[in-house]
Amino acid sequence: MCWKKFSLLLWGVCALAFIDVQAAEKEEIKEDQPADSLFLTVDELFRLGVENSLRLQADALDEAMAYERGKTARTSRLPNLQIGLRGGVVGQPVVFQRGLSDAVRPDTPDWSQNYAIDFTQPLYEGGRIRYAIRRADLQTHAAALRSASDRADVKLELLEQYMSLFSLYKQREVLMRNIEESELRLKDIRQMKKEGLITNNDVLRSEMQLTNDRLSLTETENSLALVSQQLDILLGLDESRMLLPDTSLLRRSVALQEYDAYVEEAYLNDPAMQLLRKQTEIAKNEVRLTKAEALPSISLYASNTLARPVSRTMADMYNNAWNFGLSVSYPLSSLYKNNHRVKESKFAVQMNLNAEEQKKQQVRVTVRTAFLRHREALRQVDALKLSVHQAEENYRIMQNRYLNQLAILTDLLDANAVRLNAELQLTSARTQVIYTYFQLERACGRL
Repeated sequence: MCWKKFSLLLWGVCALAFIDVQAAEKEEIKEDQPADSLFLTVDELFRLGVENSLRLQADALDEAMAYERGKTARTSRLPNLQIGLRGGVVGQPVVFQRGLSDAVRPDTPDWSQNYAIDFTQPLYEGGRIRYAIRRADLQTHAAALRSASDRADVKLELLEQYMSLFSLYKQREVLMRNIEESELRLKDIRQMKKEGLITNNDVLRSEMQLTNDRLSLTETENSLALVSQQLDILLGLDESRMLLPDTSLLRRSVALQEYDAYVEEAYLNDPAMQLLRKQTEIAKNEVRLTKAEALPSISLYASNTLARPVSRTMADMYNNAWNFGLSVSYPLSSLYKNNHRVKESKFAVQMNLNAEEQKKQQVRVTVRTAFLRHREALRQVDALKLSVHQAEENYRIMQNRYLNQLAILTDLLDANAVRLNAELQLTSARTQVIYTYFQLERACGRL
C-alpha cells in the first residue's frame, strides 16, 4: 500500500511539472544535439537557398544573355564597315578581230589585286532598329521578373521543408518524453504485478506500447536526418549537418490585413503578374516591329577601291576609285506578304491579355486560400492550446484512476495517446500559421 501511495505521489509530481512546461509554451528542443549540428534562422535559410539554387543560377545566366542581346540590338545604330581583299591569277584574254576569227592574245599581267573599304550608315529603317532595341529591353526586364518569381518560389519551397523540421523535432521530443514516462510506468506496473495488484496482461500491454514508441522514435529520427540532408544539399552545406530551426519563429506575431488589400497588392507586386504585363508589352512591340518591315530603308554609303590591273584596258597599273551617296529601298513584296504576320502579332497581344485575366483569377484564388488557411491556423492554435491542457488533465485523472484500480490500462494508454496527438496538432497548427503567412507574402510579391 505504501508503494501505491508513493507511485501516485511520484506520477502526480511528474504531471504537474509537465503542465508547467506546457503553460510556459517552451518550444526549445531539449535533446542534446550532435556536434555537427547547425542552428539555422529563416533569414539564413533564404540567403543560402538563394545563393546555391541552381534554378536561380540559370535565371541569372538568362538575365545576362538578355542584357547582352540589348547591347547587340543597340549596335544596329552603328555604321557597317567592311574591308575586302581579293587577289588571284588573271587568265589569258582572247580578242577576236573579225567575228570568231583572227584571234589575238594581248599581253596582260598575270596577277590581279583588289583592296576595298565599304562604309554604310543606316539613317532610317522605319522604326525597325528602335523597336528591336525596345524588344531587347523588355526581354531583359522580363528575365529579371522571372528571376524574382523563381526566387520567391524557391524561398517558399525551402520554408516548407524548414517548417517540417519543427514538427519532426517536436514529435521526437514528445516521443522521448513519452518513452521515459512509459519506462517509469512499466517499472511501477511490474512492481504492482509482483504485489498481485494487477495481472500480467498490463505488463505485456505496457511493453508493447513502449516498443511501438521506440520504433516511432527511430522513424522520426530518420525523417529528421532525411529532411536535414535535403536542406543541406539545397543550401550548399555538408550533407551530414543536422539543422536546428529557430523555434522563436513560432511565437512571431502575424496579424491579418483585409482580404481586398492583399488582392490589390498582389495585382501590383506579384512578379508573375508583372511578367505577364511585360509579355503583353513585348507582344504589342512585335506588332509595331512587324509593321515597320513594310516601310522604306534609307542609308548613307561610301566606298573606296584600289585595284590592279585596270579593268578596262588591262594595263598593269593601280587604279583607285571612290564614291558615296544615299541608298533608298522599299520592300514592295511586304504589301502582300506582311499582312498575315501583322494579324498574327495582334492575336498574340490578345492572347497575352487573356493570360493576364486568367492570372488575376488565379491570384484571387491563391490569396483567398492562403488568407483563409492562415486565419484557420490562428484559430486552431487557440483551440488546441485548450485541447492540450484538457488532454493533460485527462491523462492525470486516468493515472490516478488506474493507480486506484478504478480504470484499466487501456484507458490510461488511450489518454496518453490523446495527449501526444494534441501536442503534435498544436505544433502543426503553429507551423501552419507561419507557412500560410509566408504564402500570403509570396502571393503579394513581398517574399
